[in-house]
Amino acid sequence: QVKLVESGGGLVQAEGDLRLSCSASEGTIGNDHVAWFRQAPGKEREFVSGVSRTGVAVWYADFVKGRSAISRDNVKNTVYLQINSLKSEDTAVYYCAATQKSYVGSTYDKESTYDNWGQGTQVTVSS
Repeated sequence: QVKLVESGGGLVQAEGDLRLSCSASEGTIGNDHVAWFRQAPGKEREFVSGVSRTGVAVWYADFVKGRSAISRDNVKNTVYLQINSLKSEDTAVYYCAATQKSYVGSTYDKESTYDNWGQGTQVTVSS
C-alpha cells in the first residue's frame, strides 16, 4: 500500500493561511480519490475536503467552504489543501486519506470510504 505523508502543518496566527500537502511515497495516488479529515482534541475525526481521482469533483465541509481550496498535481503525486482565514477552531491534526474505489459518490465524507491513511500533521491556530 502506498504510504501517505502529510506536511505543511504548524503554528499559524488567526486569520493566517496554510497549505497542507499530501504526498505518496513509493507509489502513486494518481488513481485515488483523496480526502482530508481533521481531529481536534476531545472531538471525533471529521471530513474537511476531498478531490476525485480526476480532480473534476471537489468536496468541502461547510466550515471551510469559501475559504479553502483542494487541488492535486498527479505529476508531483501530491494533493494540496489550502485553508485561508484560519480560526482557532481549525486547530487539529489533519489527516490525508485515499481510496482506489472506482466510485465514492455520496460517501466522499465518510471515514469508512478511505482505506489508506497518513499519520497526520498538527495545525495550531493561535488567537
